[in-house]
Order: sequence, then C-alpha cells, then structure tokens
Amino acid sequence: MAKFLAELLGCTLPSKGASPMFESKNHSRVGLKSSTKQKTTVFSTLASEKSLSDCKKEQQWKTSMYSSKTPVCFTNPLIEKPIGKESMPQTPPFSAMFDSSGYNRNLYQSAEDSCGGLYYHDNNLLSGSLEALIQHLVPNVDYYPDRTYIFTFLLSSRLFMHPYELMAKVCHLCVEHQRLSDPDSDKNQIRKIAPKILQLLTEWTETFPYDFRDERMMRNLKDLAHRIASGEETYRKNVQQMMQSLIRKLATLSQYEEVLAKISSTSTDRLTVLKTKPQSIQRDIITVCSDPYTLAQQLTHIELERLNYIGPEEFVQAFVQKDPLDNDKSCYSERKKTRNLEAYVEWFNRLSYLVATEICMPVKKKHRARMIEYFIDVARECFNIGNFNSLMAIISGMNMSPVSRLKKTWAKVKTAKFDILEHQMDPSSNFYNYRTALRGAAQRSLTAHSSREKIVIPFFSLLIKDIYFLNEGCANRLPNGHVNFEKFWELAKQVSEFMTWKQVECPFEKDRKILQYLLTVPVFSEDALYLASYESEGPENHIEKDRWKSLRSSLLGRA
Repeated sequence: MAKFLAELLGCTLPSKGASPMFESKNHSRVGLKSSTKQKTTVFSTLASEKSLSDCKKEQQWKTSMYSSKTPVCFTNPLIEKPIGKESMPQTPPFSAMFDSSGYNRNLYQSAEDSCGGLYYHDNNLLSGSLEALIQHLVPNVDYYPDRTYIFTFLLSSRLFMHPYELMAKVCHLCVEHQRLSDPDSDKNQIRKIAPKILQLLTEWTETFPYDFRDERMMRNLKDLAHRIASGEETYRKNVQQMMQSLIRKLATLSQYEEVLAKISSTSTDRLTVLKTKPQSIQRDIITVCSDPYTLAQQLTHIELERLNYIGPEEFVQAFVQKDPLDNDKSCYSERKKTRNLEAYVEWFNRLSYLVATEICMPVKKKHRARMIEYFIDVARECFNIGNFNSLMAIISGMNMSPVSRLKKTWAKVKTAKFDILEHQMDPSSNFYNYRTALRGAAQRSLTAHSSREKIVIPFFSLLIKDIYFLNEGCANRLPNGHVNFEKFWELAKQVSEFMTWKQVECPFEKDRKILQYLLTVPVFSEDALYLASYESEGPENHIEKDRWKSLRSSLLGRA
C-alpha cells in the first residue's frame, strides 16, 4: 500500500511515452514526468505541526477545491416518521451545512460544550479533546448532534481509534449515562432518548456500513439496538429495518467482491491467446461495439458501479498513520481497509492497457490508425458525459510508449480532437482546465433535468492527491493535544462531494456483451505491448533492436 500511494500521488498526466499513472499488481511502471519523479519524496517532509491557515497559505494552488460553491447533500434515508411520541431532531442536509468556506458555521452548542473540552471560535467548533468529541457525538434528552458533525467525526475518528473502539464508547455512554439499563428509569425519558440513539445508529450504518464487517462492531450494535427495542413495538420495527438494511448492504458488498475475484482469476495475457488462436478469428473492440458513444456509456456503467462500492472511510484509511497518543502498536495494519478503492485503481490500469492493446494488436497500419481515431471519439464522448476518469485512462493508454512510438500510424491519424482533449486534461497550473470542466459538470449536475446530466465521475488520481495533501499538510492534533477539528471539516467537505457523485444511478441501458468484453478480454502486458509495437513498426535504434530481440526470445519462445 505504501508503494501504491507513493506512485499514485506522484502522478501527472503522462506525456507520450509514459505508462498508466496508477500502480498495478501486474505492471509496476507508473507514468511520471521527470520533474514529478524528483518530487515524490517531498511528501515525507511535509510539516506536520501547521495550523490550517498556514496550510492554506502554502497550498493556494488548491483553493479552487476548497472554495467550490457547489452544494452537496446525502441521500441516506433518515427515519421519516416520528418514533413513539417524540419527533426526530431535524438536522440540515449537507448542502446547507458545508458552505463555501468548507465547514459548518452554525453548530449547535449545549451548556456543557463551553467547559467540556471543546474549543469554539465565533461559534465554530475548531478543536477538542478526543473524549469531549465522543461525548459531543452522543445524543441526550435535550440534544442531538448536527448531521455534518456526525459524518465528520465518524469519518475522521478512525485516525485516532478503531471504529469498534468508538462504538464501544458510544454504547457505554448511551447505556450508562442515559440509564437504558435501569429498569426503574423514567419511561418518558427513555421515549425521548431512544429515538435519538436509534437515529445515530441508523446514520452510522447507512453512511459507514463497512465498519460493521467487524464482528466487534456488529456485537455492540446488536446489544445497544436490543436495549432500545425492548421498550416499545415501534422501536422494535425500526431496529429491525435498520439491521435488515445493513445486512443487505454487507451481502451486496460480498457479492461484488466475489465477482471481482472471479474476473481477476480468469484474466490472461493477450499474447497467450494470440498463440492459441489466429489473429484473423479474434475480435477487437470495434467489432464488439462500433459506436464510440455506446462504448462511452458502457464505460460509465463500470465507473459508477465501482465508485458506488468505495466507502467514504477508505479515503481516510488509505493515509492513516499511528496516532502519537495511541499506545496500540498493531492498529496501523488493521486500519488499512481500502480494497474497493484499490479495485477502482486496478480498473483504471486495465482500461489504459486495454486501449494500448487494441491499438498495438492490428497488423495493418490503417487498422491501427482507425483504432486510435475510434478511442479519440470514445474519449470525447466520455468528456461530454462527465466521465473524466475513463477519459484520462484512455489518454493514458494512447500515450504509453508502445503506442506513441508508432509514428507511421499516428501520421495517418487526424489528431485535432485528441489535442483538444489533452489540453482539457493538461496538468499545468494544477490541472486548471480539468478543474474548470469538473466544476462545470458539478454545476450541471445540480441543475440537471435528467439523470444523464447528473453524472460527475472525477479523475480519481487527482481526487486522492487533493485529499492526501489536505491530510498531510495539517496536523491531526494541536500542540495542546486537542484534535484539529477545523482540518476535518475540510476533509469531510471533499469526501461528501464525492459521496454525492457516486450515488448517481447510471441512466444508460446496459449492454452485457460489451461490458463482458471490457471487463474480461485479455490484455497485453507491458513487454507484450512493446513486442507488438516493434512487430508493427520496426526498431529505430540499437537499444530498441536489442530489446526487440530479447522480447522475441523470452515471449515468443515460451511454450
């Protein structure tokens, strides 16, 4: 994972001759410009004891991400009807709470907050002790935490403690402080507090369901839910609904992981297939899908499905480090639960190699040129849809060395449209052109009259880099030991925007034949790509000739 992050975070848009920008288990090369390679060691030297204001001064090139006025909101279902005699507390949605400054300006305060280890400035929660923040999460008869606080704390707390440890503390506070275990406690008070506790548990299970794959989490959840359900029939029904919804989510995740494992186990090198079947009877992408717009739609299906399975906590767990105030030395490896995020990165790699394979495979120059023009059209349609990740993967594949060296092939290609696309994804000025296009797509999504216009699929590498710099550029704790909560408002704002985008349902009709091809057709390894490239257009110098001979011997000579 450390290597994955180091190479992922150092990437820029590859120039011609580069490999895909993400690390792959099968392909270790990452397309970095020479200037970028020299900067990959800077991350370890970023200052860790800076205030947020200092970080902002040093990272002015990133302000466009923080100053976005795009409202964001969740679609997590809340309990719609009052439970028992008491109505649920009404908390504003994310669109109202994450303003242009990046975090909530109007958090609710109770009398305890001013002297309970939480620090406010101009009514804004900026920091607090970990224990005080935990207590601030737990509702009581007169208080229910703000929804953005719930999301922000559940997201960031895993930097300091395991989710199961937090759940255990929450259960303890609910049971002991609210006297849920006392049979003689005031029934009216229980009626007031039980719906609020149930609401907190519902928000946790809806937004961070993957936390509950841990048996310790599920055990604590069931115990607290049982105490709530033992009160009235209405509570039992709502607890049952919450548990059933959680179990469905976890079952769906397990099925998804099984499908990914099956796809991975059946993948083979394209060169192996070429040895067993004559190329004349093999299909290419154009024979499977001749329409670039249709292929862009099917790529969008894959992107949205994979995005949907990435939990918000994976962005934090990808960068988690040991809390200096934590004595548990074994916690680091357990927190590195980023399987869905990494599966998405692997998809990016596959698409890049698939593009390069389809271009290098044809024997005739005119067929290779037609394939390049086809993928240029697919990339353009991805841009129009708002699918920036597939767009970047396609550009990355066409810029790989085995493809870019095919000068005679490129001479037959009308590259004007490709030049425009590369300009849109130009990494200069911190991807200014792309960020402008992304904001336009996000704004279109907000005012969309159709599901087609709601699609926003960001260039994933850059999203990870933005979150990484925010996390690394500012300290998690202040010198007095308080949690730097101002930083985590910013983190939550970026992740919540992604959460909005990933919940969009793909409006295009599925074509299972095309999807099957995209996900399972064998692709060339990097060595096989070079061999195919040299076979199509011969080596130009002694280095290429030596490599060609070596590849022919090692690859074509295998049984």
